[in-house]
Amino acid sequence: MPSSNDYLQYVLDLLRQVPELTHRKMMGEYLLYSEGILFGGIYDDRLFLKDVPASRQAFPTEQIPYDGAKPMLLVDSEDSAAIASTIAAMLPQLPRPKKKK
Repeated sequence: MPSSNDYLQYVLDLLRQVPELTHRKMMGEYLLYSEGILFGGIYDDRLFLKDVPASRQAFPTEQIPYDGAKPMLLVDSEDSAAIASTIAAMLPQLPRPKKKK
C-alpha cells in the first residue's frame, strides 16, 4: 500500500529541524535525505530509519518495511527534537552518496 501524501506532510513537519531535508518518491513510498545522505524512508505510512548505532540506540524496534527489504528501525516517537538529534548523530555513520560521472 503506498504511503499517503498526508502522512508525508506529517513526517516533513515532524522532521522540520533536520538540516537540508529532502525526499524522493519511489514506487509509492518516500526516501528521506539530510544533506544529500539517505537516512530513512516512509513505507506504508510508517517512518523508518536506517540501522546504524545512533539510530538503534534511540529506536530499537526492528521491522521489515516491505517484502524483500533489509530490516530498518521503526520510529515510534513524535518528539521532533529527539528524532532530529538522532538523525544528526546518524549522518557520520552513513555512506556518502556516490559522485556521478
